Amino acid sequence: MEIVEGIGIGVAVILVALLVLFVRRAVVTRSGGIIRLSVRVTTVLDGRGWSPGFGRFAADELRWYRMFSFALRPKRVLSRKDLAVERRRLPEGQERLSMPADWVILRCTSQHAPVEIAMARSTVTGFLSWLEAAPPGAVSPRLASQDWPAA
Repeated sequence: MEIVEGIGIGVAVILVALLVLFVRRAVVTRSGGIIRLSVRVTTVLDGRGWSPGFGRFAADELRWYRMFSFALRPKRVLSRKDLAVERRRLPEGQERLSMPADWVILRCTSQHAPVEIAMARSTVTGFLSWLEAAPPGAVSPRLASQDWPAA
């Protein structure tokens, strides 16, 4: 009987954890301005280190949340005024296995360090528009390279 109780408790814990993940995502995404994107969190191995998540635009920040996390705070915050796109490329090698076929990878520079983000090709246009837009009186960041290869 103890084994059955243990299995029941294990299943209940897993179900509660899944429920918490769904509630967390609903709380974070309730105000809109959400895009699906992956961020490269490590560059130890070529083509690896991508973490799926979603980004939320909030004023002059893109707040990135990991998909499978219990944290209510963003894992990474990218400020529009400190962010510039260096180049754009298609997924290569192992990256093609870890993300959808229509995604594009943007290598950006930030105040802290270079960052690579991947998103759907249709989302890139909106992201670049947000990046170039600035409130009245603010200086809009430049795109580092205008001669990107066609993706």
